[in-house]
Amino acid sequence: MSIEQTLQERSGNICELCGASEGLSVFDVAPSEGSADQSIYICETCKSQIENPQALDTDHWRCLGDSMWSQVPAVQVMAYRLLSALGDQDQLDMLYLEDDVKAWAEAGMLNASSNEEGGAVVQRDSNGTILAEGDTVTLIKDLEVKGAGFTAKRGTIVKNIRLTDDPRYIEGKINGSTIVLVAAFMKKA
Repeated sequence: MSIEQTLQERSGNICELCGASEGLSVFDVAPSEGSADQSIYICETCKSQIENPQALDTDHWRCLGDSMWSQVPAVQVMAYRLLSALGDQDQLDMLYLEDDVKAWAEAGMLNASSNEEGGAVVQRDSNGTILAEGDTVTLIKDLEVKGAGFTAKRGTIVKNIRLTDDPRYIEGKINGSTIVLVAAFMKKA
């Protein structure tokens, strides 16, 4: 039996990540030796986003909440990599991987935070929108500012943000204090 036939049977002819039934093909989960155990059966939408991590659509990948529970290690590996690239720490905290599966997942990590040309860090807001130096953002929840003695209220506008080396954080001024903010608690204004 060919790899594709094995994967069709295993998946029930649906994408093993999102459940789509159109445009399915075999995808090797690197590093791979090209076996069915190291491959998944996915749709064209999933494949194009995996191959271009800069274009990850957070709405499409809500399906990972289901597929991360697959019993197939290759599917678990891709779910782990995608959740990491999306910065979905809540889902990652729930995902349990055996040590060998986690090592495989980390060996071929997708990196949506850096581009291949220069390795530049890309910060994204809570909606997945890419943030740039000097953008204006709005807080989407109240944030206690430790050490400054105040709480930045939801809806507070932060102008002229600065990017950091970590894709999870940005810098901005609130009440005259420059503070580090979690990008996931912002939305681009």
